[in-house]
Amino acid sequence: MSAVIRIVAAVVVDEHHRLLLVRKRGTTAFMQPGGKIEPGEQPIEALIREVREELGVGFDPAAADELGHFTAAAANEPGHSVDAWLYLVSLDGEPRPQAEIAEMTWIDRHTPGDIELAPLTRDVVFGLVRDRA
Repeated sequence: MSAVIRIVAAVVVDEHHRLLLVRKRGTTAFMQPGGKIEPGEQPIEALIREVREELGVGFDPAAADELGHFTAAAANEPGHSVDAWLYLVSLDGEPRPQAEIAEMTWIDRHTPGDIELAPLTRDVVFGLVRDRA
């Protein structure tokens, strides 16, 4: 049985209906900004911390839309899975890659192109955002 990593991730869609993805340093797959939930931390608290660390911006937690709780294979830890809380958020500023983020990109939510996507992004997030206005 694989080890489970508890994470939280921000689903960010801009005014052009593009999805924000990041790639962490030393990895190849793009995914949502976010990360591991620390012991004793609530998912939304972890998301506030992770978005600030990775993108240098915040969001209004009261306006965050909880999309649900999902599982998928971990992108960067072979043999592991992620237990993920996803939230649709609107950032309060212009995101910039920081901390362990090597690259950030906005992609079309209907045609992501040929970039490598994390399993959670590919198998769950795209299905959630494709039908949103």
